[in-house]
Amino acid sequence: MTQFDFFAPCPRGLEGPLATELRELASGVGAAAKIVPGAETPGGVHFRGGWAAAFAVNLHSRIASRVLLKIATGPYKDERDVFALALAQAWEEWFSARQTLRVDVTAVKSPLKSLEFTTLRIKDAICDRLREKTGSRPDIDTAHPEVRVFAFVTATHCTLYLDTSGEPLFKRGWRLDKGAAPLRENLAAGILRLSGWAPGQTLYDPMCGSGTFIAEATQIALGVPPGSDRRFAFEKLRGYDVSTWQQMKVDAMDLRRKAKSSRAHLGIYGSDISGDMLQKARANFERAGLPMPTLKQQDARSMTPPVNVPGVLIANPPYGERIEVRGRNARGEIVERGQGGGRDDAGGRGFSRAQPSAEESVDPEFFHALGDALKQRFVDWRAFVLTSDRGLPGLMRLRESQKTPLYNGALECRLFRFDMQAGSLKPNKPRPAVDDSGAEA
Repeated sequence: MTQFDFFAPCPRGLEGPLATELRELASGVGAAAKIVPGAETPGGVHFRGGWAAAFAVNLHSRIASRVLLKIATGPYKDERDVFALALAQAWEEWFSARQTLRVDVTAVKSPLKSLEFTTLRIKDAICDRLREKTGSRPDIDTAHPEVRVFAFVTATHCTLYLDTSGEPLFKRGWRLDKGAAPLRENLAAGILRLSGWAPGQTLYDPMCGSGTFIAEATQIALGVPPGSDRRFAFEKLRGYDVSTWQQMKVDAMDLRRKAKSSRAHLGIYGSDISGDMLQKARANFERAGLPMPTLKQQDARSMTPPVNVPGVLIANPPYGERIEVRGRNARGEIVERGQGGGRDDAGGRGFSRAQPSAEESVDPEFFHALGDALKQRFVDWRAFVLTSDRGLPGLMRLRESQKTPLYNGALECRLFRFDMQAGSLKPNKPRPAVDDSGAEA
């Protein structure tokens, strides 16, 4: 059986969880695929195997963003060397000139002056090769290509990859509501793994929005492969093992059908201040073919544990500029849906994005109340909060026990862990005494 080298990129900060996941796949559902996990590098994890290994990781990985098949690597000094490397590869063995093509280049510490020009030279090399071997060249389609070639350029070497995934793997195929800055599904899955949550434990998202965290948790609990409802780029490549893939796909669809008919109580709960968001969450669960979780319309400041046994709370409150509490803003005015200019699904649960104004700001009282609710009602729970605001623990008057750098796309965030034990609430600073005139005494 032909063996290939693969690279699975992932959101920065999740390389360790992805490496653990690949090892689990190698000894579990993907054992027959003979996945051989490799080294972690910034931005992803290497592995080795045949076509079945690529199928299994595409189908079962909840954390990888793509699966890239390594075609070649070589040293370079300038764009001419990169062109020569691409020209020397037998692209005609992988795809035809009748298929549309896109080339992407990323670089780290590269001396090349223009990545756009380097991208053009790689594209020219591939087209020249196919014209020489087949008499025609592929058309370029940057929006919906049938074939994607990735190049990764370091200070001294260029590596060429062929994409086996197509759409990024965080696009599971079930979520239609995406908002302005959606929390990616593979980041949500990685956070669930970092939290230590496991099926059978209580999980609660008090700002669940359209349901990303709880949908990922439900799929994990029921063993539904995240890629079971989508297509992959390898299905358009030459020479892939069709019969092996068809059997894997049948097995995955069987797991989906079993999940849809499941009546098991999974202990997964969500709430949100917006009834509109809860409707979208229910619609997403229906599209995903998942049993409906327990959902409740509730302001996060009034949240209470859904069960008496401590569990894991995960929240993705709003971050970024010009965000107000959805429902009532800092001035006590009702913020109707539509006034805020849309919804930030990366963390707008209970919030709306407002149009720019000179007066607007994040209401610290909301975060004070949120921290109080955690301290007073969620003793012995583990709480995890994803935010780009490093000062959020101070706003919540909580002391984090751990913080993990993560990225939601290009946005740098922190995952704060709070172990809700007595004494974790910082006391309010005493206010100075004032006399009847309002002056400090």
